[in-house]
Amino acid sequence: MSNLLEIRQLKNHFISEGRVIPAVNGVSLTLQKGETLGIVGESGCGKSVTSLTIMGLLPKGGKRITDGEILYKGRNLLNVPEEEMQRIRGNEIAMIFQEPMTSLNPVYTIGKQLSEMVMLHRGYNKAQAREHAIQMLKKVNIPRAEAIVDEYPHQLSGGMRQRVMIAMAMSCDPELLIADEPTTALDVTIQAQILDLMRELRSKQGTSILLITHDLGVVAEMCQRVVVMYAGQVVEQADVISLFETPSHPYTQGLLESMPKLGEDSKWLKSIPGNVPLPGSVKQGCHFASRCPFVESRCLQEAPPLFALENGQLSRCWIHENAAKEVAAR
Repeated sequence: MSNLLEIRQLKNHFISEGRVIPAVNGVSLTLQKGETLGIVGESGCGKSVTSLTIMGLLPKGGKRITDGEILYKGRNLLNVPEEEMQRIRGNEIAMIFQEPMTSLNPVYTIGKQLSEMVMLHRGYNKAQAREHAIQMLKKVNIPRAEAIVDEYPHQLSGGMRQRVMIAMAMSCDPELLIADEPTTALDVTIQAQILDLMRELRSKQGTSILLITHDLGVVAEMCQRVVVMYAGQVVEQADVISLFETPSHPYTQGLLESMPKLGEDSKWLKSIPGNVPLPGSVKQGCHFASRCPFVESRCLQEAPPLFALENGQLSRCWIHENAAKEVAAR
């Protein structure tokens, strides 16, 4: 399998009141063709900023500093002119946003919003675009598609609006779909239907999916590989089976331990003590040191690199230094 997307040392630092805030700080990852890659982490870890940077949707200008590379089919999207990016966005790379009610325009009908994409990228006329919109609504299992196409977002349920977002994202058969928390605030039945729909689209159309979530259950069900982020950095990367069976980073271990498990008698869920540090507040050492059960003096002074382990996992923790050296020596 070849890489469709490759991010190399991506940095996205925002400037606010004279301070530099590192929202994303040296993120690297790859997404192969036809693969679903999960990005997991707490709120504020940089997941959504990474996805919006890929799409070129963050404001440009002196308010932020961006460095690194985002290679899509070998081309650095950070150097692509805005006119060319508009051709790629929605056509080759599409995104399902976290909250469909704020992503859909409340003053336009569903049909008009679905039609806009294919009229822009495919050159359809109004009649062709309307028919395409109806077919896309049927494709995502929306009933009464011929009527829904003339309705407004506020007339639909949360699950229906999310289906509309998926229909919109898939209208031009993109090669890469970025799904930012696609099942947030939906009940479990609708969540399952949305995930089934995404899985079906991937299998039938070969779409690569970058799935951003904080739900490890969704990751286990949907992804082949997982990237775990913390405080703007990648702290672990592994295939999904290795991540759940042998998590290598203390933060990943804490996340898995905090999940409820069947058959346990404990009244309380385990939690990771402390809070996520504010962006830019950690000046030296490991970003997870203040919450880590294995912290040593070195962790407070030196920031660990991302170590490559023997089983293919990557982990940003000093406890793997010797094992990583042994792997490198072979």
